[in-house]
Amino acid sequence: MSTDKKEFFVDIKPIKYNPQATFDDVLIFKQYNQDEIILGKPMHEWLRFAVCFWHTFRGLGADMFGGPTLDRPWDQQQADPMVIAKDRLRAAFEFYTKLGVKYYTFHDRDIAPEGETIEETERNLDEIVQLAKQLQKETGVKCLWGTANLFTNPRYMNGAATNPDAHVFAYAAAQVKKAMEATHELGGENYVFWGGREGYMSLLNTDVRKELDHLAAFFRMAIEHKKKIGFKGQLLIEPKPKEPTKHQYDYDAQTVMGFLNYYGLDKDFKLNIEPNHTTMAGHAYEHDVEVCSRYGMLGSIDSNTGDSSLGWDTDQFPMNLRDCAFIMKTVITQGGLAPGGLNFDCKVRRESTNLQDMFIAHIGAMDCFALALRKMARLFEDKKYEALVEKRYASYTETDIGKKIDSGKATFEELHAFIKKNGEPTKTSGEQEKYEAIFNRYLD
Repeated sequence: MSTDKKEFFVDIKPIKYNPQATFDDVLIFKQYNQDEIILGKPMHEWLRFAVCFWHTFRGLGADMFGGPTLDRPWDQQQADPMVIAKDRLRAAFEFYTKLGVKYYTFHDRDIAPEGETIEETERNLDEIVQLAKQLQKETGVKCLWGTANLFTNPRYMNGAATNPDAHVFAYAAAQVKKAMEATHELGGENYVFWGGREGYMSLLNTDVRKELDHLAAFFRMAIEHKKKIGFKGQLLIEPKPKEPTKHQYDYDAQTVMGFLNYYGLDKDFKLNIEPNHTTMAGHAYEHDVEVCSRYGMLGSIDSNTGDSSLGWDTDQFPMNLRDCAFIMKTVITQGGLAPGGLNFDCKVRRESTNLQDMFIAHIGAMDCFALALRKMARLFEDKKYEALVEKRYASYTETDIGKKIDSGKATFEELHAFIKKNGEPTKTSGEQEKYEAIFNRYLD
């Protein structure tokens, strides 16, 4: 029996903004005031928060050392999987509306159970998509992006688009075709590819070039299908260096951008950056976000963080002001994230077992980003920090030889002659500590 009229979060009222909230008022926004104008735009347009369906409504706290710890009321019934799926979806939309976010994200297999055949699986997805459309209409919550789960089912143990078996490749294509159509049906603004098993465990049994050629062919098919169905959303690739494979082909932002450029796909794709993946690749938290933004390739952000004392993808909520400030500095620099957003690809810790913890985690992260937006708006408004960086590179705009180098017109011979005439350059301090100290003052 469906519980379509049931309230799942009975003790939680819609989350409000109160700048006077005390330190223990954790079910109130102290910083996130969605309609407040910051640098000419409402705060919600800068931040474009989204809740991910998979961790939030499918995660039950299990890990490789222990079973589930989270008891969720929408998973309690011994009922038909489709009835549970519908209750789960209704619980999700109750959560979105009480939290006050405008977007959500999903994997196909998270919202609808896989059937015995592809026909049954697609019927299940179609039915759930219709309910999602109804709930979107009732609540005003929109789909930021959808994606296909090409990593959980054992058929994908050797990869999906990079699988050595053409039959598996074909199944992955069929699944993505349907997932793209579902995302389009729901008005999704983007579609994401995360290659969880697109990589290798050993080079001894792997033809790397063949697998990458196949991956590029897969993406070309996706571009064509996007055009065929009239989907106007942005296609995104999410980098990750490893896990579950030893090496993933979409290792980091620069690797993906190089791949897209080589195969002529760079005009059709942008990147969805997850900072926890960036740090797993050995980079600073903000590295991938900044690098792909500088090349016009930043499409969206999976807003989470990891634990530096652990070596895996912990998908924690971002609560560090410094990290969020770096992200917002880049977002402001490029003028916003639309049609992408800040998607909380995060999960509460398996020890955080109360339903209230789901809200507290999202509120804390949303407030952290809102505070970071306020701080970085100050940085941009007074322009002092920007002027410092520009001054550091002034020789490329204020000297003839610098202008020639910057425009790409200088030659080795010309630069050799310049050095013979002008000799050794003057040593100039990088002043890293000065920049760090000034940046920190904006966080006060």
